[in-house]
Amino acid sequence: MQAEIRTAPVSKKRRWASRILSGLTALFLLVFGAQITQTKGGIVMAETDSSQASQPSPKPNPDLKSLERLVGTWKVSGGAQGEVRYEWMEGGFFLAQHFDLVHGGRKIKGIEVIGHLQPLGEEPGKEIRTRVYSFLDGLTLDYVYELEGDTLTIWGGEKGSPAYYKGKFSADGNTLTGGWVWPGGGYKTTTTRVK
Repeated sequence: MQAEIRTAPVSKKRRWASRILSGLTALFLLVFGAQITQTKGGIVMAETDSSQASQPSPKPNPDLKSLERLVGTWKVSGGAQGEVRYEWMEGGFFLAQHFDLVHGGRKIKGIEVIGHLQPLGEEPGKEIRTRVYSFLDGLTLDYVYELEGDTLTIWGGEKGSPAYYKGKFSADGNTLTGGWVWPGGGYKTTTTRVK
């Protein structure tokens, strides 16, 4: 059985309320076990049968665990100074980096959410992608993380970008030495585990 929820045309002034209600309705349906999909005209809901309800919960992509070595608090020195802290978010699907740095006399503070993109109803993407939210200037920046052996590469925007960070972990995993490179510039850092 399917039911379609559509919002009636609303004035510009009330359009935001309609969008919020649609989003809350989708969240309610998702939480209470209904299968939902978004369409141009609204949200389509189908009742969940008992076979769907007994399916196992989704699990985080195993490649995210390769970033476990980042978890903790780190002191950054060199071309940027300050502190970064990595921690797993509830559920294990995302790693969060909190950063509080100074680079070139400018304070940089924010959060980065690291994981796989997964739109509603689709499989997770293959790359480990991130979105940075910079608190002091409002920038949002996207990156791709890649860890091969002891070498961490963070690509600016897309894999293969001319702007990237490349660093190597020490044998004990407590130091990451490397630097950012971009056309016409860059800087080196040493990142040392504090906790």
